[in-house]
Amino acid sequence: MEEKIRYACIGAGGIARKKHMRGYSRIPQVEITAVCDSNPEAAARLANDFGVSRVYTDYQELLKKERPDLVSVCTPNATHKAITIEALRQGANVHVEKPIALTEAEALEIAAAEKQYGRIVQAGLNKRYLGSTLLIKKLLEEDFFGHIYHVRCGWERNSGIPGVGRWFTDKALSGGGALIDLGVHYLDLALYVMGWPKPCRASGSLSSNFLQKGGRIRRGYQSSSGTVNVEDMANGSIIMETGQTLLFCFSWASNIQEEIQYLEACGTKAGFKIQNGQLQLYTQLGGTMFTLTPDEATLPLDADECLAFVNCLLNKDSREVTMEQSIQVMQLIDMIYHSFVEWKD
Repeated sequence: MEEKIRYACIGAGGIARKKHMRGYSRIPQVEITAVCDSNPEAAARLANDFGVSRVYTDYQELLKKERPDLVSVCTPNATHKAITIEALRQGANVHVEKPIALTEAEALEIAAAEKQYGRIVQAGLNKRYLGSTLLIKKLLEEDFFGHIYHVRCGWERNSGIPGVGRWFTDKALSGGGALIDLGVHYLDLALYVMGWPKPCRASGSLSSNFLQKGGRIRRGYQSSSGTVNVEDMANGSIIMETGQTLLFCFSWASNIQEEIQYLEACGTKAGFKIQNGQLQLYTQLGGTMFTLTPDEATLPLDADECLAFVNCLLNKDSREVTMEQSIQVMQLIDMIYHSFVEWKD
């Protein structure tokens, strides 16, 4: 009988339920051993819903008693570094939700611990596993686009604030607002399609137009009377050492028709746009510009993020998101935040 991966989930919120527990519960090679959350009722509910008998409120106790092979870290951003490093020290591999840490410096500490303890850390960036992204990856490998010289990306919501006065809006706990929450996904994709160039200059504008007004709350999220000191919109530009350029806009709330997610790239041979999951390619054929729409029936299926990590651990498959890439994304986010502080000063 094949030995199973012993898995535990630290954090019992929405992302733990919808992605991590749901994902790992469907993988035959995984045995879910325990759930942990500082809120015992939340931990018990999640454990009960997935037929897990052991519940903890202290992640250190869980790590010592359960000795899991793999843990998910689905807690507020400010706790990612400490929990991830302790899990590595106790011998577990770690699937940590995005962002991997609050800052580049924290990400570097995680990378050092990963190397020291000989385990693997995977950042939870689910956009990497979409069918449209997988097709773009294949086309990049075939040099279909040529040199990607400009990218535009964004995630703009009209009513999508993840609760006011909770940890998402407290910079000490979250690291920031819409930029670090939504931007981490598309800045990662932008760097990915550009070939991971080094950024040399960032210019970012941050604003908070709706957080103090009430309303515009994302469905399923609650508000409280806690701290509110982050941005609900971030936009700006990046110039890379290679001369490549990147424009971005991320918002939790805006007066726009509908929520929109997009990644648009211009290459010397062709370009593409992914908008709300729909992919189009742009190129010139016979002196005429064409817009190409892939046949939906032949598009790659969305990959399973959790299964991909299990295959990485069991079969030594390569990681989709490397530690070096996670560090570079955090470096870029740091640069954008610092550019706004410098501009204000």
